[in-house]
Amino acid sequence: MNVAEAAAAIRRGELVGMPTETVYGLAANALDQRAVLRVFEAKGRPRFDPLIVHCADLAMAQDVALFSPRAMRLAALWPGPLTLVLPRMPCVPDAVTAGLDTVAVRIPDHALALQLIRAAGLPLAAPSANRFGCISPTTAAHVAEQLGEAAAGILDGGPCRVGVESTVLRPDPSPVVLRPGGFTREALAAILGEEVALADRAARDAALPSEAPGMLASHYAPRAPLRLRAPGEAWPASAALLAFTGADLPVGATAEILSPQGDLAEAAATLFAKLRRLDARGPRLIVAELVPEKGLGEAINDRLRRAAGLG
Repeated sequence: MNVAEAAAAIRRGELVGMPTETVYGLAANALDQRAVLRVFEAKGRPRFDPLIVHCADLAMAQDVALFSPRAMRLAALWPGPLTLVLPRMPCVPDAVTAGLDTVAVRIPDHALALQLIRAAGLPLAAPSANRFGCISPTTAAHVAEQLGEAAAGILDGGPCRVGVESTVLRPDPSPVVLRPGGFTREALAAILGEEVALADRAARDAALPSEAPGMLASHYAPRAPLRLRAPGEAWPASAALLAFTGADLPVGATAEILSPQGDLAEAAATLFAKLRRLDARGPRLIVAELVPEKGLGEAINDRLRRAAGLG
């Protein structure tokens, strides 16, 4: 499928697999309630989980959301893996926002995604192109594997560069990260010149409908049960292992290593693909270790905890 074909499908109310710098999305016309409901049906996604609206430029974003002065400062980071939760405009259907007065909006940093949005002439609602709660897709093949029949086609933009979903931030009344992701809190604080808080997981999971996507306690999960390795615990011999650097892996282990050099950007970019590869081997159990809780480590550990059902 090429961009022109994908844009025509979007305008007809169909769904399209779309690459972004974070993960692949299942895109639909964000202003068409029936098309948006097809996204929920295809993914098996609960209706209380709102969708992110992807825009081509700031003018399009301002058509769907109301920007405060702080939000305008943050918009300087676009295109990029940052989603802002802002007051919605009347044109945005309830299905997109789960009936909330806010909408999640961003401009993706991927040339093919931007070409599609411009060609369609519409903002696109595009949650990750996978079955709800499962491992997020970072290649076109991952999309075809899970949702190929639900989409009119898939735009193949190669492997996703960032590899974890966007950071979701509520700018006002004070900046709070609702979901860690591709933009670190340190980078956001530097832009704003003020502290950026991280929402408490238990508090945000208790509040439904959620303010932002990807906030349920169990999410991004493989088919095999996944548990986290406790600090200092020996790697189990009978499980598939997901290691950060692999420095202390047992010889002959069934394992995937996120970054032998301990690079958090590399670990984020490979997380979902390597978790998927382990799961494809059909293990009875996957054991994963957390990475350092700094920078992109917040996003990686958030995904691992949710994959283990720990929110």
